[in-house]
Amino acid sequence: MNADDIKGFFAERDQLAMADYLELDYYLECIGDIEVALAHFCSEQSTAQWSRIGIDEDFRDLHAAKVLSWELIGELQQLSYPVDQAAEGAIHACRVTIAHPHRNFGPKLPNLMTAVCGEGTYFTPGVPLVKLLDIRFPASYLAAFEGPKFGIDGIREMLGAYNRPIFFGVVKPNIGLKPEHFADIAYQSWLGGLDIAKDDEMLADVPWSSMARRSELLGKARLEAEALTGQKKVYLANITDEVDRMIEQHDIAVKNGANALLINALPVGLSAVRMLSRHAKVPLIGHFPFIAAFTRLEKFGVHTRVITKLQRLAGLDAIIMPGFGSRMMTSEEEVLSNVNECLCDMGHIKRSLPVPGGSDSALTLENVYRKVGSVDFGFVPGRGIFGHPQGPKAGAASIRQAWEAIEQHIPIDTYAQTHPELKAMVEK
Repeated sequence: MNADDIKGFFAERDQLAMADYLELDYYLECIGDIEVALAHFCSEQSTAQWSRIGIDEDFRDLHAAKVLSWELIGELQQLSYPVDQAAEGAIHACRVTIAHPHRNFGPKLPNLMTAVCGEGTYFTPGVPLVKLLDIRFPASYLAAFEGPKFGIDGIREMLGAYNRPIFFGVVKPNIGLKPEHFADIAYQSWLGGLDIAKDDEMLADVPWSSMARRSELLGKARLEAEALTGQKKVYLANITDEVDRMIEQHDIAVKNGANALLINALPVGLSAVRMLSRHAKVPLIGHFPFIAAFTRLEKFGVHTRVITKLQRLAGLDAIIMPGFGSRMMTSEEEVLSNVNECLCDMGHIKRSLPVPGGSDSALTLENVYRKVGSVDFGFVPGRGIFGHPQGPKAGAASIRQAWEAIEQHIPIDTYAQTHPELKAMVEK
């Protein structure tokens, strides 16, 4: 590129009608001249070639992605991760904010993702390492999306659960249970005080536990638990499947009594989630398989906050995400960033319930509550309920007792002395 070509991919914010652009923050490791690399980066994810040979035209004004600002973080002796056939030269780590015109792809999630984290973005000459850190949408773009149908407020209303976290439980063993055993275990947990008994994200529609049979039994068990406890309950059925089966699976599960549905959002695709959200009669709750494969490396891939925003935009009413604790290998800062992306203002888009999870139990509830800083979260133990030494009913009761202790400002160990279910977890 010559100097004039490079200038076509840089702009001041006040030169652009920002309602026509998404804003993107990237971490880049560039080789050679930084401004040349950034111009190539914008070109490859937007116009690439901006005119026909021999014709006086220039599509960059309307269609080019443009650098709004960039900051040199430092010079590196080598790339943070080796990349085969990367160019040679001085290596610069930088952070860049880019305005990308959404007229290029419209309010279509597959096309949006193709532009901002597709071939052009990750195969730009001179930019071997890329991490998409954040994405911001103007109100004009958000207006084309419905977002969650229910959101936090809708989930609370259907459960009658206010001023406290929403208590989930992942039925365990997660793989291998016959539907009859699965239903009994979930039923016991509802009696103990659980709000939502859920399928594991890996539990599919399989011959030994068909979704139809499982939802039939769980739907009946849920109604029995509601009648006995006088409290609303939710069975969260996993309908992750081939995309052309998901509407049918939704209809079967809801007819049988599943009153919320679990979707592995990235494996089925965000467009499939959006399609299902438009059809859904019950809340949709997303799980995070495949997300770590895109996000875990600090300096390559996509930050989880971007995935969270896109899931909310696609219509998920609650988003299960990697939570606190060493097992999830996610920093506290990153977990809180994702919680915030569920709760922060996004125009007319409803708030999604954040559900940070991973190896939780009655003993970790206070820690999660203190870190989140509000009651607007879901708490999702598995073995912390279903591996309780006194059974799933006691496991669920221990969670509710832990919350009672928190509400009354009583230390867990003290409260456990008069509450045997909680005491069993403390002693375990």
